[in-house]
Amino acid sequence: MVFSSGVFLFIFLPTVLLAHTLIRNNSVRNALLIAASLVFYAYGEPVYVLLLLGSVGINYLFGRILSTRKNRGILAAAVVFNLLLLAVYKYAGFLAELLNGLPFVNLPVPNITMPIGISFFTFQAISYVADTYRSKDKEKTGFANVLLYISLFPQLIAGPIVKYNSVREQISGRTVTVDKLASGIRRFIIGLSKKMLLANPVGFAADKIFGMAPGAIDTPLAWLGAVCYTLQIYFDFSGYSDMAVGLGKCMGFDFPENFDYPYAAAGIRSFWRRWHMSLTGWFREYLYIPLGGNRKGRGRQILNTMTVFVCTGIWHGANLTFILWGFLHGLLMSAETLLTRKNKPERPAFKPLKWLYTVLFVILGFVIFRSDTVSYAFAYIGRMFAFVRLDGAYRVFLSCLTPVFIITLVTAVIACFPIVPSVGSALKEKPCRKAVSAVCYALTFGLYLLCVMTLAADSYNPFIYFRF
Repeated sequence: MVFSSGVFLFIFLPTVLLAHTLIRNNSVRNALLIAASLVFYAYGEPVYVLLLLGSVGINYLFGRILSTRKNRGILAAAVVFNLLLLAVYKYAGFLAELLNGLPFVNLPVPNITMPIGISFFTFQAISYVADTYRSKDKEKTGFANVLLYISLFPQLIAGPIVKYNSVREQISGRTVTVDKLASGIRRFIIGLSKKMLLANPVGFAADKIFGMAPGAIDTPLAWLGAVCYTLQIYFDFSGYSDMAVGLGKCMGFDFPENFDYPYAAAGIRSFWRRWHMSLTGWFREYLYIPLGGNRKGRGRQILNTMTVFVCTGIWHGANLTFILWGFLHGLLMSAETLLTRKNKPERPAFKPLKWLYTVLFVILGFVIFRSDTVSYAFAYIGRMFAFVRLDGAYRVFLSCLTPVFIITLVTAVIACFPIVPSVGSALKEKPCRKAVSAVCYALTFGLYLLCVMTLAADSYNPFIYFRF
């Protein structure tokens, strides 16, 4: 079940929100959310509900043991179990194909369907056992609380990745207020609008262009496809994250922010402070710092950085393109680490150039990320810098540039920058702020109606991060 589907918007969500708001007891609310989350997951993956429950059950047992015995061996076993789960369901076929490239190796390639959201709920399970191990308290968290934490439907299949320590108290002690409910619904509609009104139109053009052979693509069309996909993945994923944060707020949870206008960043380091922040924070806390972080010299810091970004690429999927994408960002991060002097202020004149370099490499990185093979990625990038024009490609280029598409593209580019928050901050202390707030809520309702009409009229409605 996806957030932008009619079943979710008109049946599932109103039913769950109404029941959750009317119920006052948090234990009963939690039981409702557990049941709703399992139904939500079973709607698209009925068989894998058992896998989800099995994963939660085994991690719960590890957590019970670690709550009383702070044993690194037991923690390592829990982490290995979760990583093996990922390896079997996500990487088994990929690894078999890689090994078959070796002489005298002929392994059968397993045909395993990847459970939706396995990367997200597995990382949350690791967070639970790691945070339980680190906790000085010997409290025994109930199975229902662990099940709710890992399976909660707003962030179950595409994040944000929520650390156990950040919501432990909220599971049993949260409150639901009218202000939170209104703010959460508004945030959900903003995320839905990002997805339906921005990501889908530019994504349709990106799919059309990336579906062509590189030799049939000229330079303008290649750049259009690359920019469209760069916009699609941001508004698709940040829109889903906004919806998840909004739904969490409606139910009394404070989920972490996942995006902070990453395309406004000047520098790859700044980009990763703003892009998929919950994943970046997870890798920093549970991998980078345990490896030594930046505490053991510059060389070790570079090695740790490269390890984290290669793992980030592997986390995204079983394809060499994801690994290459992670490796590229690791190299850029390492280069910035080597070239940046500590405690030296940055020259303002260099900031525009730094932003241009960041945007260029982010776009090129996403071309690699979007491509099915490494050879296609390099061929596509070659067309971006070939400076050629083909009649057939030019006709495709013009067919994409409808008036509605141009308006959407321009709106998407503008929305990549923090203009709305800046205006909001400027009006915060003004006498007209209440009137402006009322107008914003009215506009939000208008966006919702537009999303509903778009949903009824358009069948193109993918969610990119469901692949991961």
